[in-house]
Amino acid sequence: MRIHVDKLASVTRNLRLGRTLTLGSEILLEEGSVIACKVRGEKTTYNQLEDPHGRMSTLHDGDILVGALGHRNALQGYEGVMPTSLKPGDTVNLLNMGGVIGQCLSHNPDVGKPFELEVLGQVLVFPEFQSRAGQPAHIRMGALKGTSLSAHCPVVYVAGTCMNAGKTAAACATIRQLSRAGYRVGACKLTGVSLMRDALAMRDYGAEVALDFTDAGITCTDARTAAGVSRIIFSELASHGVDVIVAETGDGIMGEYGVQAILQDAELMALSGAFVVCANDPVGAAGAVHNLSAAYGIKTDLVAGPATDNRVGERFVATLGLPARNARADAEALGTFLLNLLEPRLAAKA
Repeated sequence: MRIHVDKLASVTRNLRLGRTLTLGSEILLEEGSVIACKVRGEKTTYNQLEDPHGRMSTLHDGDILVGALGHRNALQGYEGVMPTSLKPGDTVNLLNMGGVIGQCLSHNPDVGKPFELEVLGQVLVFPEFQSRAGQPAHIRMGALKGTSLSAHCPVVYVAGTCMNAGKTAAACATIRQLSRAGYRVGACKLTGVSLMRDALAMRDYGAEVALDFTDAGITCTDARTAAGVSRIIFSELASHGVDVIVAETGDGIMGEYGVQAILQDAELMALSGAFVVCANDPVGAAGAVHNLSAAYGIKTDLVAGPATDNRVGERFVATLGLPARNARADAEALGTFLLNLLEPRLAAKA
Protein backbone atom coordinates (compact mmCIF):
# COMPACT_ATOMS: atom_id res chain seq x y z
CA MET A 1 0.00 0.00 0.00
CA ARG A 2 1.30 3.47 -0.92
CA ILE A 3 0.46 6.39 1.40
CA HIS A 4 1.31 10.05 1.78
CA VAL A 5 2.21 10.90 5.39
CA ASP A 6 1.58 14.17 7.21
CA LYS A 7 4.31 13.96 9.86
CA LEU A 8 7.71 12.24 9.97
CA ALA A 9 9.07 11.91 13.50
CA SER A 10 12.68 12.77 14.35
CA VAL A 11 13.30 9.22 15.63
CA THR A 12 13.28 8.13 11.97
CA ARG A 13 15.95 10.60 10.84
CA ASN A 14 18.64 8.00 10.09
CA LEU A 15 16.48 6.71 7.22
CA ARG A 16 15.96 10.06 5.44
CA LEU A 17 12.43 9.08 4.48
CA GLY A 18 10.21 10.97 2.06
CA ARG A 19 6.54 11.74 2.52
CA THR A 20 5.31 9.07 0.07
CA LEU A 21 5.92 5.61 1.48
CA THR A 22 5.11 1.96 0.93
CA LEU A 23 3.56 -0.02 3.79
CA GLY A 24 3.47 -3.73 4.47
CA SER A 25 0.98 -5.59 6.63
CA GLU A 26 3.57 -7.66 8.52
CA ILE A 27 4.97 -5.64 11.45
CA LEU A 28 8.61 -6.13 12.48
CA LEU A 29 8.01 -6.31 16.22
CA GLU A 30 11.23 -4.93 17.70
CA GLU A 31 12.46 -1.65 19.10
CA GLY A 32 13.41 0.75 16.33
CA SER A 33 11.04 -0.74 13.76
CA VAL A 34 9.44 2.09 11.76
CA ILE A 35 5.65 2.08 11.38
CA ALA A 36 2.93 4.40 10.11
CA CYS A 37 -0.07 5.30 12.26
CA LYS A 38 -3.13 7.55 12.22
CA VAL A 39 -3.75 9.94 15.11
CA ARG A 40 -7.06 9.44 16.90
CA GLY A 41 -8.38 12.45 18.83
CA GLU A 42 -7.06 15.85 19.88
CA LYS A 43 -4.93 17.02 22.83
CA THR A 44 -4.16 20.43 24.29
CA THR A 45 -1.05 19.36 26.23
CA TYR A 46 1.96 17.37 25.06
CA ASN A 47 0.48 17.44 21.56
CA GLN A 48 3.49 18.11 19.36
CA LEU A 49 5.85 16.01 17.26
CA GLU A 50 9.48 16.79 16.43
CA ASP A 51 10.43 16.27 12.79
CA PRO A 52 13.83 15.06 11.44
CA HIS A 53 15.06 18.67 11.30
CA GLY A 54 14.13 19.39 14.93
CA ARG A 55 11.04 21.46 14.15
CA MET A 56 7.97 20.98 16.33
CA SER A 57 4.49 20.73 14.81
CA THR A 58 1.09 20.20 16.41
CA LEU A 59 -0.65 16.87 15.88
CA HIS A 60 -4.33 16.71 14.97
CA ASP A 61 -6.98 14.04 14.68
CA GLY A 62 -6.52 12.10 11.44
CA ASP A 63 -2.86 13.00 10.89
CA ILE A 64 -0.77 10.15 9.50
CA LEU A 65 2.58 10.00 11.25
CA VAL A 66 5.63 7.79 10.97
CA GLY A 67 7.55 6.84 14.14
CA ALA A 68 9.44 3.92 15.63
CA LEU A 69 8.50 1.25 18.14
CA GLY A 70 10.11 1.49 21.56
CA HIS A 71 9.63 1.80 25.30
CA ARG A 72 9.81 4.68 27.77
CA ASN A 73 10.12 4.97 31.56
CA ALA A 74 9.76 8.66 32.42
CA LEU A 75 8.74 9.86 35.87
CA GLN A 76 7.57 13.18 34.45
CA GLY A 77 6.11 11.72 31.28
CA TYR A 78 4.88 8.33 30.13
CA GLU A 79 5.65 4.76 31.08
CA GLY A 80 5.28 2.57 28.01
CA VAL A 81 6.36 -0.82 26.75
CA MET A 82 6.73 -2.64 23.46
CA PRO A 83 3.48 -4.28 22.32
CA THR A 84 3.52 -8.07 22.53
CA SER A 85 1.81 -8.32 19.14
CA LEU A 86 0.90 -5.81 16.46
CA LYS A 87 -1.06 -5.68 13.22
CA PRO A 88 -2.79 -3.00 11.13
CA GLY A 89 -5.86 -1.69 12.92
CA ASP A 90 -4.43 -2.16 16.41
CA THR A 91 -4.21 0.79 18.82
CA VAL A 92 -0.92 2.00 20.28
CA ASN A 93 0.26 5.23 21.95
CA LEU A 94 2.68 8.04 21.19
CA LEU A 95 5.15 7.90 24.09
CA ASN A 96 7.17 11.04 23.39
CA MET A 97 7.51 14.01 21.06
CA GLY A 98 10.34 12.33 19.16
CA GLY A 99 7.96 9.74 17.76
CA VAL A 100 8.55 6.67 19.95
CA ILE A 101 5.49 4.42 19.79
CA GLY A 102 4.42 1.74 22.26
CA GLN A 103 1.76 0.69 24.73
CA CYS A 104 1.30 3.22 27.54
CA LEU A 105 0.96 1.76 31.05
CA SER A 106 0.90 4.94 33.15
CA HIS A 107 1.30 8.68 32.76
CA ASN A 108 2.16 11.82 34.71
CA PRO A 109 -0.90 14.07 35.17
CA ASP A 110 1.02 17.08 33.83
CA VAL A 111 1.22 15.59 30.32
CA GLY A 112 -2.22 13.99 30.25
CA LYS A 113 -3.11 10.73 28.59
CA PRO A 114 -1.06 9.99 25.47
CA PHE A 115 -2.31 10.16 21.91
CA GLU A 116 -3.98 7.02 20.67
CA LEU A 117 -2.69 5.85 17.29
CA GLU A 118 -4.23 3.41 14.83
CA VAL A 119 -1.55 1.21 13.25
CA LEU A 120 -1.58 1.41 9.44
CA GLY A 121 1.39 -0.77 8.63
CA GLN A 122 5.11 -1.39 8.51
CA VAL A 123 7.14 1.15 6.55
CA LEU A 124 9.16 -0.59 3.83
CA VAL A 125 12.40 0.60 2.25
CA PHE A 126 14.02 -0.53 -0.97
CA PRO A 127 17.80 -0.35 -0.55
CA GLU A 128 18.65 -2.53 -3.55
CA PHE A 129 18.60 -0.71 -6.87
CA GLN A 130 15.54 -1.59 -9.00
CA SER A 131 14.43 -4.23 -6.49
CA ARG A 132 10.73 -4.57 -5.74
CA ALA A 133 11.42 -6.51 -2.54
CA GLY A 134 10.86 -4.11 0.32
CA GLN A 135 12.62 -4.47 3.66
CA PRO A 136 11.11 -3.48 7.02
CA ALA A 137 12.44 -0.02 7.88
CA HIS A 138 14.46 0.21 11.10
CA ILE A 139 16.30 3.18 12.60
CA ARG A 140 19.57 1.21 12.72
CA MET A 141 19.62 1.61 8.93
CA GLY A 142 22.00 4.51 8.34
CA ALA A 143 23.01 4.59 12.02
CA LEU A 144 26.53 5.08 13.34
CA LYS A 145 28.60 1.89 13.41
CA GLY A 146 31.54 0.63 15.41
CA THR A 147 32.08 -0.67 18.92
CA SER A 148 35.67 0.25 19.82
CA LEU A 149 36.39 3.19 22.10
CA SER A 150 38.89 5.40 20.32
CA ALA A 151 38.26 8.67 22.14
CA HIS A 152 41.29 10.11 23.92
CA CYS A 153 40.00 13.61 24.67
CA PRO A 154 38.60 14.49 28.11
CA VAL A 155 34.88 14.19 28.74
CA VAL A 156 32.79 16.51 30.89
CA TYR A 157 30.01 14.34 32.27
CA VAL A 158 26.79 16.17 33.20
CA ALA A 159 24.45 13.96 35.24
CA GLY A 160 21.42 14.72 37.35
CA THR A 161 18.90 13.56 39.89
CA CYS A 162 15.94 13.46 37.50
CA MET A 163 14.41 14.95 34.37
CA ASN A 164 14.35 18.76 34.29
CA ALA A 165 17.25 19.12 36.74
CA GLY A 166 19.12 21.65 34.59
CA LYS A 167 21.50 19.24 32.84
CA THR A 168 21.16 20.64 29.33
CA ALA A 169 21.55 24.22 30.57
CA ALA A 170 24.73 23.27 32.41
CA ALA A 171 26.05 21.38 29.39
CA CYS A 172 25.33 24.30 27.06
CA ALA A 173 27.02 26.81 29.39
CA THR A 174 30.10 24.57 29.45
CA ILE A 175 30.12 24.15 25.67
CA ARG A 176 29.89 27.89 25.10
CA GLN A 177 32.80 28.72 27.36
CA LEU A 178 35.04 25.97 25.98
CA SER A 179 34.21 27.00 22.43
CA ARG A 180 34.90 30.68 23.16
CA ALA A 181 38.27 29.66 24.59
CA GLY A 182 39.19 28.22 21.20
CA TYR A 183 38.60 24.51 21.82
CA ARG A 184 36.77 22.28 19.37
CA VAL A 185 33.86 20.84 21.33
CA GLY A 186 31.95 17.66 20.64
CA ALA A 187 28.68 17.20 22.49
CA CYS A 188 26.27 14.37 23.07
CA LYS A 189 23.31 13.05 24.97
CA LEU A 190 24.08 9.49 26.01
CA THR A 191 20.80 8.29 27.53
CA GLY A 192 17.08 8.97 27.42
CA VAL A 193 14.26 8.62 24.90
CA SER A 194 14.67 9.84 21.34
CA LEU A 195 14.43 13.62 20.90
CA MET A 196 16.77 15.95 19.01
CA ARG A 197 16.04 19.07 21.05
CA ASP A 198 18.95 18.87 23.51
CA ALA A 199 21.57 17.99 20.89
CA LEU A 200 20.37 20.88 18.73
CA ALA A 201 20.69 23.24 21.71
CA MET A 202 24.28 22.07 22.16
CA ARG A 203 24.99 22.94 18.54
CA ASP A 204 23.47 26.38 19.10
CA TYR A 205 25.92 26.97 21.97
CA GLY A 206 29.02 26.17 19.95
CA ALA A 207 29.46 22.40 19.66
CA GLU A 208 31.04 21.52 16.32
CA VAL A 209 29.14 18.24 16.26
CA ALA A 210 26.40 16.98 18.56
CA LEU A 211 25.06 13.42 18.63
CA ASP A 212 22.73 11.23 20.63
CA PHE A 213 21.88 7.56 21.00
CA THR A 214 19.35 7.63 18.15
CA ASP A 215 22.23 8.45 15.79
CA ALA A 216 23.49 5.00 16.85
CA GLY A 217 20.14 3.32 16.14
CA ILE A 218 18.48 3.33 19.60
CA THR A 219 14.99 4.67 20.37
CA CYS A 220 15.34 4.56 24.15
CA THR A 221 18.39 3.56 26.17
CA ASP A 222 18.49 1.11 29.06
CA ALA A 223 21.01 -0.92 31.02
CA ARG A 224 21.62 -3.20 28.02
CA THR A 225 22.48 -0.47 25.53
CA ALA A 226 23.75 2.67 27.31
CA ALA A 227 27.45 1.82 27.71
CA GLY A 228 27.84 0.39 24.21
CA VAL A 229 26.11 3.36 22.62
CA SER A 230 28.36 5.73 24.60
CA ARG A 231 31.42 4.05 23.10
CA ILE A 232 30.08 4.48 19.58
CA ILE A 233 29.22 8.14 20.17
CA PHE A 234 32.56 9.01 21.79
CA SER A 235 34.48 7.30 18.98
CA GLU A 236 32.47 9.17 16.35
CA LEU A 237 33.01 12.52 18.08
CA ALA A 238 36.74 11.82 18.40
CA SER A 239 36.91 11.06 14.67
CA HIS A 240 35.85 14.67 14.06
CA GLY A 241 39.01 15.86 15.80
CA VAL A 242 37.34 17.52 18.78
CA ASP A 243 39.47 18.59 21.76
CA VAL A 244 36.88 17.91 24.45
CA ILE A 245 33.50 16.20 24.76
CA VAL A 246 30.56 17.42 26.86
CA ALA A 247 28.28 14.45 27.58
CA GLU A 248 24.84 14.75 29.14
CA THR A 249 23.17 11.68 30.60
CA GLY A 250 19.41 11.96 30.23
CA ASP A 251 17.09 11.37 33.20
CA GLY A 252 18.64 10.62 36.61
CA ILE A 253 21.49 8.57 38.00
CA MET A 254 18.86 6.28 39.57
CA GLY A 255 16.49 6.17 36.60
CA GLU A 256 15.80 3.36 34.14
CA TYR A 257 17.64 4.67 31.09
CA GLY A 258 20.95 2.94 31.79
CA VAL A 259 22.94 5.77 33.36
CA GLN A 260 24.19 3.33 36.01
CA ALA A 261 25.77 1.16 33.31
CA ILE A 262 27.83 4.14 32.18
CA LEU A 263 28.82 5.14 35.70
CA GLN A 264 30.12 1.66 36.52
CA ASP A 265 32.06 1.32 33.26
CA ALA A 266 35.71 1.91 34.19
CA GLU A 267 36.80 2.60 30.62
CA LEU A 268 34.16 5.28 30.10
CA MET A 269 34.82 6.89 33.48
CA ALA A 270 38.57 6.96 32.81
CA LEU A 271 37.84 9.58 30.14
CA SER A 272 36.31 11.94 32.71
CA GLY A 273 37.90 15.36 32.92
CA ALA A 274 35.11 16.76 35.10
CA PHE A 275 31.87 15.52 36.63
CA VAL A 276 28.91 17.86 37.10
CA VAL A 277 25.85 16.97 39.19
CA CYS A 278 22.57 18.81 38.58
CA ALA A 279 19.95 18.60 41.30
CA ASN A 280 16.49 20.02 41.91
CA ASP A 281 16.86 20.49 45.68
CA PRO A 282 19.40 20.18 48.52
CA VAL A 283 18.40 16.63 49.44
CA GLY A 284 18.82 15.58 45.84
CA ALA A 285 22.23 17.25 45.66
CA ALA A 286 23.45 15.56 48.83
CA GLY A 287 22.03 12.19 47.82
CA ALA A 288 23.53 12.30 44.33
CA VAL A 289 26.98 13.30 45.56
CA HIS A 290 26.91 10.52 48.18
CA ASN A 291 25.57 7.90 45.78
CA LEU A 292 28.17 8.67 43.11
CA SER A 293 30.96 8.38 45.65
CA ALA A 294 29.69 5.32 47.53
CA ALA A 295 28.40 3.27 44.61
CA TYR A 296 30.86 4.19 41.86
CA GLY A 297 33.83 5.94 43.43
CA ILE A 298 33.08 9.06 41.40
CA LYS A 299 34.11 12.45 42.78
CA THR A 300 31.75 15.31 41.98
CA ASP A 301 33.52 18.47 40.81
CA LEU A 302 30.59 20.88 40.63
CA VAL A 303 26.91 21.09 41.63
CA ALA A 304 24.47 22.94 39.38
CA GLY A 305 20.73 22.98 38.66
CA PRO A 306 17.75 24.40 40.62
CA ALA A 307 19.40 23.43 43.92
CA THR A 308 21.77 26.36 43.25
CA ASP A 309 19.15 28.90 42.16
CA ASN A 310 20.11 31.36 44.92
CA ARG A 311 22.51 31.82 47.83
CA VAL A 312 20.47 29.53 50.09
CA GLY A 313 21.25 26.61 47.83
CA GLU A 314 24.85 27.70 47.33
CA ARG A 315 25.41 27.72 51.10
CA PHE A 316 24.04 24.21 51.37
CA VAL A 317 26.27 22.92 48.58
CA ALA A 318 29.23 24.47 50.40
CA THR A 319 28.45 22.22 53.38
CA LEU A 320 29.13 19.29 51.04
CA GLY A 321 32.59 20.70 50.41
CA LEU A 322 31.76 21.47 46.79
CA PRO A 323 31.43 24.57 44.59
CA ALA A 324 28.04 25.58 43.21
CA ARG A 325 27.38 27.35 39.92
CA ASN A 326 24.05 28.17 38.30
CA ALA A 327 23.57 28.01 34.53
CA ARG A 328 20.63 30.43 34.54
CA ALA A 329 21.99 33.04 36.95
CA ASP A 330 25.62 33.02 35.77
CA ALA A 331 26.32 30.67 32.88
CA GLU A 332 29.73 32.26 32.31
CA ALA A 333 30.86 31.45 35.85
CA LEU A 334 29.80 27.82 35.45
CA GLY A 335 31.59 27.48 32.13
CA THR A 336 34.69 29.26 33.37
CA PHE A 337 34.98 27.00 36.41
CA LEU A 338 34.99 23.90 34.22
CA LEU A 339 37.30 25.50 31.67
CA ASN A 340 39.85 26.20 34.40
CA LEU A 341 39.48 22.64 35.68
CA LEU A 342 40.04 21.16 32.22
CA GLU A 343 42.76 23.42 30.83
CA PRO A 344 45.76 21.55 32.33
CA ARG A 345 44.60 18.33 30.69
CA LEU A 346 43.71 20.08 27.44
CA ALA A 347 47.10 21.79 27.37
CA ALA A 348 48.86 18.48 27.96
CA LYS A 349 46.88 16.90 25.12
CA ALA A 350 47.88 19.72 22.79
